[in-house]
Formats: sequence, C-alpha cells, structure tokens
Amino acid sequence: MPRRRSAAPSQKGLLRVDVHGTLARHFVLPRLPDFLAEYPEIELYMSEGDRLVDLVREGIDCVLRVGDLQDSDMVARRVTMLTEMTCAAPAYIDCFGMPASVDVLDGHRMVGFRSSATGALLPLEFVRDGVVRHVDLPATVAVNGAESLVAAGRLGLGLIQVQRYHIESDLARGTLVAVLPDYPPTPTPVSLLYPRNRQLSPRVRVFIDWLVRVFASGQG
Repeated sequence: MPRRRSAAPSQKGLLRVDVHGTLARHFVLPRLPDFLAEYPEIELYMSEGDRLVDLVREGIDCVLRVGDLQDSDMVARRVTMLTEMTCAAPAYIDCFGMPASVDVLDGHRMVGFRSSATGALLPLEFVRDGVVRHVDLPATVAVNGAESLVAAGRLGLGLIQVQRYHIESDLARGTLVAVLPDYPPTPTPVSLLYPRNRQLSPRVRVFIDWLVRVFASGQG
C-alpha cells in the first residue's frame, strides 16, 4: 500500500464523483484503499447513475460514463475501451444450436437491451474485417441493465452481448459460453467528464489521474 503523504491544502475535503455503478464496483472500489491511503485527507462521495448530470448545479466534480457520449459542453477524457462479446447459456445452445456465422442466425433469439438514452431496443452487433453488421432478432425479454441482461442470459432466454468483465466468472464456470467469437461487437468506450469552464482543484486532478492509471493497468 502506498506511503501516506502530507496533503496539500487543496488535496483535502470532499470530492464528489458520479459513476457507472457496476463498472465502479469492478474496477474502482477494489483499488480505492490505495487512493485513500495516498490522499488520506480527501473524503470521497460516490453517487451512482447513468444519466448526463448537471455537474455545476449538482455540485459534482466529475462523472464516469460508459458508451458513446452525447454532445455536451463538458470535457471528456477517454480512459479505456471495454471488450464486448456475444454469449449464451449452454441450455440455450442445446435448444437452438451453436451458430457458425452471422448468416445463420435465423431462428435464434436475443435478450433485448433497451437504450436508456433513446428507449430503442438495440440490435446485436458483429464486426468482421472492419465491417460492422447489425442484426435484429426476436426478443421475448428486454431489459435496460447489464446485470439483468447477464441474469437473463444465464437462464437461457437468448443471446446476449455484454462487456467481458461482467461475465468472466460465468465463462470460467461454464454458465455462459462464447458465441461467434470471430465476430465480436465493437468495444465500448469509458470516459471521464468534467466541466469545461471550471478550474479543476488539485484533489479532482489527482483523482482523475489515479483513475486513468487504474484502467490503464487493466486490473479490477
């Protein structure tokens, strides 16, 4: 654990961040003791959300978001790209078969994922030789959260596409299996956002720099 350092006056006090909850629990929280040991006089408040917050009005210093960003007047700093994959439960494969290519998905179904931004049901996405192909499949179940998506996939309710970090343990246990690994979805960006016209305090800056290092290390 890092040696405790004497904090500069501006590296004290409350730091408010808004995070994508699942991502924070996997990547950020396990490493947070290191940050607090290095900056022991910073008090951190983490709220969870997936909306475009008004940082100035709500008094939030920075936000961590997953996915393509809407236009805004905030500064966006990309910290990583998350690998995505298609998978399904063994019971689903037993029933519907393992597809050999995107061209033979007729008769398959997906667990639908509804966009929180648009409300639309997102198609499955497959990339081969740099070409992106979207496929709409019947969805008898639709969700708007990654944890529910994975849970529905485990139950054999359809094909799912999700960031790999969500399902590492499922893949290891065999409760989910990879489908069409040669046709992966495009990776998902993760970004930090903070106000363009607000001078960053040193405590915010050290947190941002630390968070970039956390994702660069690939550890969670």
